[in-house]
Amino acid sequence: MTAAASTAIRFRTIASSVRAAELLASLFGALALAFALPKAGQAWLAPLGAAALFWSWQRLSYKRAFFTGWFAGIVYFCVSYAWFTYTVGSFVGIFAFAIVVIPAVVHALTFAGTALALRFASRYAPAWLVPLAFAAAFAVFEWWRSVGVVGIPFAQVGYSQTSTLLGVFAAYIGAVGVTFVVMAIGGYIALAISQRGVSVLAPVAAVFAVAWGLCYWFWPARHAPAPTMRVAIVQGNIPQSLKTANLDLSVQRYTQMTLQLKALRPALIVWPETVILTELNESPIYFDFQAGTAQQRQKMQRLIAEDRSLIGQFGRLAAQTGSTLAVGSQDRHFGPEGNKSYNALYIYSPAGVLSSIYDKRQLVPFAESLPSPAIFSHLPYADLIGRFGHGTDDAVISAGSMRFAPLICWESAFSDIVHRQLMRGAQFLVIPTDDAWFGPSSGTYQHAQIAQMRAIESGEWVVQAAATGISGIISPAGRWTERLDLDKQGDLAGNVGLPAGSVFARIGPAPVCWALVLIYGAIVLGGYLRTRKVQP
Repeated sequence: MTAAASTAIRFRTIASSVRAAELLASLFGALALAFALPKAGQAWLAPLGAAALFWSWQRLSYKRAFFTGWFAGIVYFCVSYAWFTYTVGSFVGIFAFAIVVIPAVVHALTFAGTALALRFASRYAPAWLVPLAFAAAFAVFEWWRSVGVVGIPFAQVGYSQTSTLLGVFAAYIGAVGVTFVVMAIGGYIALAISQRGVSVLAPVAAVFAVAWGLCYWFWPARHAPAPTMRVAIVQGNIPQSLKTANLDLSVQRYTQMTLQLKALRPALIVWPETVILTELNESPIYFDFQAGTAQQRQKMQRLIAEDRSLIGQFGRLAAQTGSTLAVGSQDRHFGPEGNKSYNALYIYSPAGVLSSIYDKRQLVPFAESLPSPAIFSHLPYADLIGRFGHGTDDAVISAGSMRFAPLICWESAFSDIVHRQLMRGAQFLVIPTDDAWFGPSSGTYQHAQIAQMRAIESGEWVVQAAATGISGIISPAGRWTERLDLDKQGDLAGNVGLPAGSVFARIGPAPVCWALVLIYGAIVLGGYLRTRKVQP
């Protein structure tokens, strides 16, 4: 064998081992980010996962960066979305894997896009700025896959830090900003390792420490007004199969448990999402309750008060307790999409009057609604997909001396939806949810963690009422002050207070996202212009 041939074999062997190392690093990075989320909940792994991804992607060719990033994304989302198959998987049999794999493959393109963005930044930007570009790109792609009608805002890296020291940043830059911080920390760790020195970390650590100190010192939640208004939650713990087949059981259990709260005199009692699995306004005369004129609404109120069916029965229950009562059920009316059923929250005043019906705005794609029916109606089991209508009102509802924003289940994961209600004067958030669909899977715990993040972002109290758990009350600092865990039946009561407020509550998520776009663009463009300038 010639020396040239021997050298060529040696280089191929080295290149192959490097590719294997990069692939393994991407795999570790994806798994570390996934295990930072519930149920594993190892939040400390997130920066290490970010470091592994940065290290493995930064020196790849564009083609290899794309496919290595895509591979890492598929692993991350398959693990993080595994809970999709709980309950639903039993209906679709051998197609259960597709419920996880298809969205994972699609959303993994955000990892691939980040890998390409990192490779591009590494080519032009100064090395000490590349981790910031990487972090900005990752956070922006995460935001883009989390919004819109088909957005899936679960499994955001920032959520994993809700109960860590990094959670305080959410009051200023939201969950997407916390993702940016986590990925930047990981990027600088990887940069220090690749440069075989920690000197690069010293100024970064100093800037981070100062930023964190200032954010914590001026964090409004540290000085939140004392909670004074009592609210209550009813967690009936009725499994999904029983709720679907036995309406009487739900009515009886929730009525009895609500009457037990009368002695506590709560200003608001919240039932979970769709615990009354029927259309309360089943009589067509009530269909246009929301859209009717004041005179028509008064007429309907009188009819409802005398109605012996459930719509009138729950009004009398509210009057018995002297509390505002929020009942999760279904609504039918002639909305923008025609005569449709809506996932709804019925609000009864302490006088027993049906004051409003809130229709869910953000539906779970391919579960509660079928996007583009002309295209997707031919999918297997498409007939199992709900056809709920989309609500349109960013409602804010009065209860006691305060006003709350209703967020039915999935809606609580969309910070842009929450922000619109904050701008309308919401003083605390109420999340009725039916997490029984998720069972004991990681989805239930992710959703509870999202509620904590919404509290920190908004600087407001959060009341979550779940059919089978997790229910509770969360302070503006993101801490549970009252909590009822999974598979527990019981009432829960506690106090909420006026908002502490936050920077993020005022600006919302869009400015943060566009600021990250500008950060990435400025770093890359600045680096490109610098390289052009030094060329002869």
